[in-house]
Amino acid sequence: MKKYSYVGVSFVILIFGIIFIPKIVDRVKGSSIVKNDRMSAGNPIANEKLGYIKINDALKKIPEFAFLDQDSTLITNHDYKGKVFVVEFFFTSCPTICPRMNKNLVYLQNKLKDYDKFGIASFTINPKIDTPRRLKKYAENYKVTDPDWHFLTGDREDIYELANTGFNIYAAENPDVPGGFEHNGYFALIDQQGYIRSRYDASGNPLIYYRGTIGVDEEEDENGEEEQITILLEDIKKLLKENE
Repeated sequence: MKKYSYVGVSFVILIFGIIFIPKIVDRVKGSSIVKNDRMSAGNPIANEKLGYIKINDALKKIPEFAFLDQDSTLITNHDYKGKVFVVEFFFTSCPTICPRMNKNLVYLQNKLKDYDKFGIASFTINPKIDTPRRLKKYAENYKVTDPDWHFLTGDREDIYELANTGFNIYAAENPDVPGGFEHNGYFALIDQQGYIRSRYDASGNPLIYYRGTIGVDEEEDENGEEEQITILLEDIKKLLKENE
């Protein structure tokens, strides 16, 4: 019988309500991925306009934040005002999904190099070792060229609060998984006004997040989950055109 982990479900119940309760959260052994059936509700629909995430009839907006980036520059949510950007939570010593996630973000960076209103915010969940200097080396290794791609580090508690409550993207320390940290590999898409946006799934509900662990050349992973970087790229371009 499979072993199931319900860690993180409470966040979804509290923040998103009954409509967003996943069927189950399944920790995939040996990969540190927390898999959510909410992301597997069918092929996402190519809507003309993207949906908003609503909580108690209010649109979900990103919280305030302030962290140092790879150049030791203080970056806040206000630095992304007027930009469409993608958010991830990762760590530089991750032996499993982070290299795939950041390879996919580099793909987006290169595809969107002509858009000056696109950015990426990469928050480390291991700030103890991920100093600005280490993050700068990591960015160089991945050939990061976008001036609005910031690798951010700071107070551990602030980062985990931002991940688990601010964005509801699960992250936690876990000595029993490779690398010592557990996270789900999702990307959040944020519009120019700071709202979380997404297309709808086949059931008519907002997708909420985009799967960041499968590359465009893979189509699907070993579990039959389809890649979502292609649709994320499409949706970023839709948001970039909204205020033209």
